[in-house]
Amino acid sequence: MGSATWAANSIILKLTTSDGVVGYGEAVPTLRVQPVIQSLREVARVYLGRDPIEVEQNWHEWHKHDFYLPVSFESTTAVSAFDIACWDIIGKHFAAPLHQLLGGRMRDRIRLYSNGWYNDCVTPEQFGDRAKQFTKMGYTGLKFDPFGNYYDWIDEKGLKLAYERVKAVKDATAGKVDLLIEHHGRFNPNSAIMIAKRLREFNPLFMEEPIHPENLEGLRKYRSETDVRVALGERILSKEQVVDVLSQNLADFLQPDITNIGGVTQSKKIVAIAEAYGVEIAFHNAFGPIQNAVTIQVDASIPNFLIQESFYDVFPNWKRQLIQDQSKVESGHARVPTKPGLGVELDERVLEEHKAEGQEHFNPNEPVWVVNNTWKSP
Repeated sequence: MGSATWAANSIILKLTTSDGVVGYGEAVPTLRVQPVIQSLREVARVYLGRDPIEVEQNWHEWHKHDFYLPVSFESTTAVSAFDIACWDIIGKHFAAPLHQLLGGRMRDRIRLYSNGWYNDCVTPEQFGDRAKQFTKMGYTGLKFDPFGNYYDWIDEKGLKLAYERVKAVKDATAGKVDLLIEHHGRFNPNSAIMIAKRLREFNPLFMEEPIHPENLEGLRKYRSETDVRVALGERILSKEQVVDVLSQNLADFLQPDITNIGGVTQSKKIVAIAEAYGVEIAFHNAFGPIQNAVTIQVDASIPNFLIQESFYDVFPNWKRQLIQDQSKVESGHARVPTKPGLGVELDERVLEEHKAEGQEHFNPNEPVWVVNNTWKSP
């Protein structure tokens, strides 16, 4: 079986100050590439001429002009990219890595779980073989979606196959890694509850987004009828939504995404809210090397860190080359960079070589949550 590759698009923002300091940010594309690019242009009008050090004032200036609430994904991911680039500039201005500016380093190494490792795995045996490969690389956590193309509901055939895939991974890793079961927020409550009861014996570290994210009533039902741990948050766009979820005890772990929650500035506030509720953080981190770099920096500085998602070892080569492979994974951990700002520099020649206009392809049979080639008929 060939090696896994995760080729999701990245939208990279380059921000240059009047005195020539460059900062980089990243926005989330999914299928909304062109609307996000347009939102970046709109947010640029707010940030033009402002001091990048004044991150709070800049964020509130954007919020004032954005006007409509709740804020849109396109707008929040755009402002996140600007905020991240500003923090990169701030770090370079003060010749300090970002984590030093966020309260200092609480850890030198970041424990990672691998995602994307099961690309092209279909049979339980294939899942098991690939799991062995990544366990030998030093990962102590593996996240995967064992549910194929089931959406909203799942039948007995799908439950049985999901069970066999998870069992194969559990057996192949001899219980040495935490299993994290990704649902991609695509099931109705009854199906998700059936899944939880079927997979409970494997003691997953968490079930991620088991219910359609807009269905909080369904999530309450899920919480009342299961005893598995729940993680969610990649589609949360504001600290107010975090309070809504945590105040109702709807999640054990929180997974905000720095590239759509408002950047570093808002992420630190969300981390503090979660800490007040006794909830640990496992940032969502599924796109590109700038997102990966800023997430590691924030991870290093927070007290309630749990574990970090990583696609780095399944990035296509150009994503690693873009930052000159400065974020290598060592025995399932990321070393916290000590260079100023985000701790990585971009090779803009690679950026130019791989620049694309809009979405390169659209496959109606593969939603954005599908890891390549796992879309199979049940």
